[in-house]
Amino acid sequence: MDANELVRGYLVLGLRLGRLVSGFVDSYTGDPALSRAVDNEPRLAPAALADHARQLRRELAGTDLADQRKQFLDAHLTALECTARKLAGERISFVDEVEQYFQVRIRPGDEDAYAQAHRNIDALLPGTGPLAERLTAFRTADEVPARRLQGVVQALSSALRDRVRHRYALPEQEIVEYRIVTNKPWSGFNYYLGGYRSRVAINADLNHRMSNLPHLVAHESYPGHHTEHCRKEAGLIAKRGHAEQSIFLINTPQCLMAEGMADLGLHAVVGPGWGAWTEQILRDLGLRMDGELSEKVESAASGLLTVRQDAALLLHDRGADQDDVVAYLRRWLLVPERRARQMVRFLADPLWRAYTTTYVEGVRLVRAWLDVRAPGESLDSRYLRLLDEPLVPKSLESQVRDGLSWLARNTQENGI
Repeated sequence: MDANELVRGYLVLGLRLGRLVSGFVDSYTGDPALSRAVDNEPRLAPAALADHARQLRRELAGTDLADQRKQFLDAHLTALECTARKLAGERISFVDEVEQYFQVRIRPGDEDAYAQAHRNIDALLPGTGPLAERLTAFRTADEVPARRLQGVVQALSSALRDRVRHRYALPEQEIVEYRIVTNKPWSGFNYYLGGYRSRVAINADLNHRMSNLPHLVAHESYPGHHTEHCRKEAGLIAKRGHAEQSIFLINTPQCLMAEGMADLGLHAVVGPGWGAWTEQILRDLGLRMDGELSEKVESAASGLLTVRQDAALLLHDRGADQDDVVAYLRRWLLVPERRARQMVRFLADPLWRAYTTTYVEGVRLVRAWLDVRAPGESLDSRYLRLLDEPLVPKSLESQVRDGLSWLARNTQENGI
C-alpha cells in the first residue's frame, strides 16, 4: 500500500470511529472534504472497523514511511483496533484496555508512600485538627471567587504566553479564547480549532484554586495543548507533510504524550518558584495567596499522583461500588465528598474511563525522559522535542532506559 494511502486510511478510520463515539475525535484539521465524505457514508459496524485497523497495521511495514512515523501509526492503529473491538462487544480487561490505548501497563500504587505524603503535608500545614480538615481549609482559602475566574485565567495566560511565544517560536497569529462552563466531567478542556486557534473551556463547578490555575492554564494553553497543536500544525503537518498529525483521537498514545507534557508545562517554563511568580500576578489583581507555602504543599501532594489511577482500577478492574471508590479517594487524596464524586463521574464516563492513566503515567514517563537529557542539553530544547516530534510512550520508555544505563555506566567508570 502507498504511504499516502495508508495515512488516509488511518484518518478515515479515526473519523469513522468518531461517528460511533461522540467526542472520540478531539480535533481534526485535515482536508474537510475527507471529513464530509465520511459523514455522508452509512455508519460501519465496529467489527468491520477493527478489521480495517488490523489490515492497515499489516500494510504499514511495507510502506516507505520513516521509522518514527511507522511507530506512531502502529501504536495508534493498535489503540483504534481496541476501541473498535470494545464497541463490537468484545470483553477486554481494564488493564489490557489501558495498555492497548496508551502503551503502558498499570498497577496499583503504594499506600505506604501515600501515608508518607500525608505526613509531609501535615508538617507543612498549621493547626492541630485532622489533616483532611486542615487541608480543606487551606485550599478553601485559596479558592478564586467565581466572578473573578475569567480575569485570573486571562492574567495567567498572558503571563505564560509572554514566556512561551518567543521561547518556542509560536506563530504570530496564534490565539486562545477562554470560556467559563459548568456541568462537565473535567476541569478544563482545549478545543483546537486549527489555524493556530484554540478555545479553552474552564469548568467553574470545581472551585478552582489560585495555586491550581497556573498549572491548568499552562496545561491547556502555554506551553501545553494549544502550543503543541500550533507547533505540530506549523512543523509536522505544514512543513513535513505528516497528515496523520491532523487528527487527535481520544484513547490513543498521543493522549498520554500530550497530557504528560502539558502537566509538566509550568515546570518547563517557570519551574521552582512558580508559587511566588503566581502570587505576584494575583497581587496585581487584588488577590492574596501564600505562594511559597502553596508550592510546598502541592509538591508534597505530588506523592499522591497515582491515587486516581488506583481508583480507576478499583472501579473497572475490581468491580468496586462507586461509593467505595469515593471513600478511597477521600481517604488518600484528602478531598471533600463533592470533589471525590466529581472524580468518580469522570472515571465512570464510558469515553473517559481509562483516561486518568494519561495524566498519571504521562507525568511519570515524560518527567523521567526530561530528566535523562544528555549533558549540555537544556530543558527547553528537550521539551521542544515533545512539542515537535511524533513521539510515542514506548519510544520514550526505551530512551529513559538507555539514558539511565548510560548514567549508571558513567557513574561506575568515574568511581562516583
